[in-house]
Amino acid sequence: MVLSQRNAMPDSSKPFRILFVCMGNICRSPAGECVLRHLAEQAGVDEQLDIDSAGTIGMHSGHKPDHRMREAAADRGIKIDGAARQVKAQDLEDFDLVLAADTENLAELMALPGADAHADKVRLFCEFAGIGDRTSVPDPYYGGAAGFELVLDLLERGCEALVERVQNGELG
Repeated sequence: MVLSQRNAMPDSSKPFRILFVCMGNICRSPAGECVLRHLAEQAGVDEQLDIDSAGTIGMHSGHKPDHRMREAAADRGIKIDGAARQVKAQDLEDFDLVLAADTENLAELMALPGADAHADKVRLFCEFAGIGDRTSVPDPYYGGAAGFELVLDLLERGCEALVERVQNGELG
């Protein structure tokens, strides 16, 4: 299935826009954004994608990603950077695919004004990326180092599948 905005013919001159969403935009979603960017660069498909992240709450807006996530990712050779921002209804219009970390964030996204018109492109990351044994990327914020490692494992696995879909022409 080729996903494109409003089921129009895909415009191959424009990058396919993907937004990762978690609660605070300091752990899971910036990691998803940066893991996908890293893997897309390695695969040579980075120019086909425009990747961003946001949170369903604005509490951390302007803050860097969590230092524990940055450290865990750095150990894998992945740089996690950026600044947290809160998702807005316009994001549902602007992005071709919006990937929620878990069902709570999916519900928050679907509660945004106008979300019903974009329901086909708002999905759970694990389900869309084909991680069949999980539905959600767990929030590592209140746990230890193992939680950040698990999140990165899931994101790498799912983002590899997304890169493959881009290479196969299924996204774009």
